[in-house]
Amino acid sequence: MSALLDSPALSDAPAQAFEVRRLDAPFGAEVLGLDLAQPLNDADFARLHRAHLDHHVLVLRDQRITPAQHVAFTRRFGPLQIHVQKKFQLEGHPEVLIVSNIKVDGQPIGLGDAGHYWHSDLSYKEKPSLGSLLHAQELPNAGGDTLFADQHAAYEALPEPVKARIATLKAEHSYLAKYEELRARSPWRPALTQAQLDEVKPVVHPVVRTHPETGRKALFVSEHFTTKIVGLPENESRALLELLFAASTKPEFQLRHRWLPHDIVFWDNRSVLHLAAGTPDSERRKLYRTTIEGDQPF
Repeated sequence: MSALLDSPALSDAPAQAFEVRRLDAPFGAEVLGLDLAQPLNDADFARLHRAHLDHHVLVLRDQRITPAQHVAFTRRFGPLQIHVQKKFQLEGHPEVLIVSNIKVDGQPIGLGDAGHYWHSDLSYKEKPSLGSLLHAQELPNAGGDTLFADQHAAYEALPEPVKARIATLKAEHSYLAKYEELRARSPWRPALTQAQLDEVKPVVHPVVRTHPETGRKALFVSEHFTTKIVGLPENESRALLELLFAASTKPEFQLRHRWLPHDIVFWDNRSVLHLAAGTPDSERRKLYRTTIEGDQPF
């Protein structure tokens, strides 16, 4: 349990009368009446934590908080992970990744093509992300939606022979899987230094992971980072991955989030994949992201 959660100031904070309302979607909920600029007591934090586990994606409305408050709240869930693209860190807050298509003097201020492919954040790390919190700073007049796909539902809908086939399989995840492809068509992917390459060496995780807090099984592969099924011939690996990629993102398992000013979206990377739907080049978009370290998948 974090030091923040144990602090007397937080334990003694007054309760907040917030509502958790299920979205009109297969999963997800919005949180109304919560103010993260104010201390959140232990009971309210526990309620929010439970809602996150139950709904996988929480939309915390109208959060007018500073980056420091964003970081402090995120840290209550666990240690934070710093993205390998350090040039897009928010000044003074290395835990915050700027996700933006804005350029200043011709240079990008943030990672503008983040989420171009379906993925779970940092699945290419030994301890992939528990969850991510994305805070709207500047929103476009058109586009900019974020899609999520429920990987518990995707797994549960698989035919039994497929479940049996993948039950013990493992897959390789690599940050570099689509990197050169993205780099060839965008200004947001600079050449990586050797130190950065050392941060993102390929890792192997189960194809089906068990959620460490709920015990539910979920698919844990993605078109962005999963490169192969370990131990299968290349053609079999590719065919199986294509089947799983298609199964994981069926429309009936999806939630489309249309951003409102000051939204924070908090999703569980152990339960969902996500995808950026795209923003027109003529529109400006800027968001701040923090990422919580999770557990080694099992």
